[in-house]
Amino acid sequence: MKLKSVSLFILAISLFSNQVQAAEKQQDPKPNILIILCDDLGYGDLECYGHPHIKTPHLNQLASQGMRLTDCYASAPVCSPSRAGLLTGRTPNRLGVYDWIPEGHPMHLKREETTIAQLLQQAGYDTAHVGKWHCNGLFNSSKQPQPGDHGFRHWFSTQNNAIPTHENPVNFVRNGEPVGEIEGFSCQIVADEGIQWLTEKRDKKKPFFLHVCFHEPHERVASPPQLVKQYLNRSIYEDQAQYFANVANMDAAVGRLMKTLDEEQQLAENTFVFFTSDNGPETLNRYGKGSRRSWGSPGVLRGMKLHIYEGGIRVPGILRWPGHITPGQENTTPVCSVDLLPTLCAMAAVPLPAERPLDGANLLPLFSGKPIQRTTPLFWNYYRANSTPRVAMREGDWKVVAHWNGPEGILPLGNNVNSISQQFIKNAKLTKFEIYNLKQDISEQHNLVWQEPDRLKELKQKLVEKYAAVQKEGPVWDTSDYEQEREKRLFPEKTKQ
Repeated sequence: MKLKSVSLFILAISLFSNQVQAAEKQQDPKPNILIILCDDLGYGDLECYGHPHIKTPHLNQLASQGMRLTDCYASAPVCSPSRAGLLTGRTPNRLGVYDWIPEGHPMHLKREETTIAQLLQQAGYDTAHVGKWHCNGLFNSSKQPQPGDHGFRHWFSTQNNAIPTHENPVNFVRNGEPVGEIEGFSCQIVADEGIQWLTEKRDKKKPFFLHVCFHEPHERVASPPQLVKQYLNRSIYEDQAQYFANVANMDAAVGRLMKTLDEEQQLAENTFVFFTSDNGPETLNRYGKGSRRSWGSPGVLRGMKLHIYEGGIRVPGILRWPGHITPGQENTTPVCSVDLLPTLCAMAAVPLPAERPLDGANLLPLFSGKPIQRTTPLFWNYYRANSTPRVAMREGDWKVVAHWNGPEGILPLGNNVNSISQQFIKNAKLTKFEIYNLKQDISEQHNLVWQEPDRLKELKQKLVEKYAAVQKEGPVWDTSDYEQEREKRLFPEKTKQ
């Protein structure tokens, strides 16, 4: 009897083990993740978003294979805050990333913040960042966290822009080692690194997260002569053709990445792809003499980069995930880059970080035609906005923007975060409000405060509450050393006295 009982027990264990193995085989493996982020690409800059001249066949194809978002947003209207928001799922002012980060500035994405890359790495993903970083001022220095400290096992990055231009850049660093001058154009160089990592350097036993950050089409623009030539007859003059060719060159780089992913690595079926931009398009001549190639288009939107109006924050957004997203869709649901962290955590079965408030929402219901469950409205706050309003919030079809009682235009002590500007950032109150129905008025031409007093009251209350919470959380940076060094550089004659 004992021998029979033991045999039955062993048989039961074997059957249970087989069932577990079968269940594991039926479960979908964790998806690979490819995020592609452009720099200053406008809402109207792609052929599939209506540009009349620029040809973007590879992004057209990506959109046809997945979902094109009509209401996709960056987390800020300027680069560093936008990138920090994407990586953390938190509105950038909570992080203290209030503006673009100059080289040497103490402002940075703090070590204690939790990024997508860290969460995925802890869940067994191999991770890489290639291209523009711009989440610190002390790049490649132990004094501030670098891409590797924020969860990227492999990184090939620049602090900010490609220097001196997109052509033959000299400022890339690979895993802490400066690379020196590289021949070619930045987007193709970045694509090369991403392709090499996919094919040779990643751990192929693990799912991957690859974060590709192009410098294009941010100034200083430089494009391949053969592409520029193709756009001369569609342009006012060569500088405009340079910009058109710059976007086209970026599209070609995307094409090379997708070919590697889909055809050479055969990874299309289990890879989630998201293409977007860090903010709206640059305005012409903002950088002064020598930079005349910023011909980005916001399309029908009001404003451009640095604006709280739609042109500064609404950007192209394309999603592809075979078997989960039906090809050829166009979706009008508001989506923001802060939604990536909760979405990717849900995809990879990773618990959300609980130590800090998140501002994004899980987008997975969207893929099956269901509504997103937002616990907090989408929110933007940029103290140095070129638009007079500095703060905005979107809830459903409605958007409210607010002015503040701080100074308009450039703040004292230069054009970035310093001891004086932080006083306004932390203490300014919201004053005049505007509301727009974006479904009916995408160009924000009709302020409806008089026609919709009840709605104004409701939106205003929510915006004031959100603004107060974000202001309270944002840290204050000690900028004294940076300000002294900056003054020495700007006014050397004072130093000599």
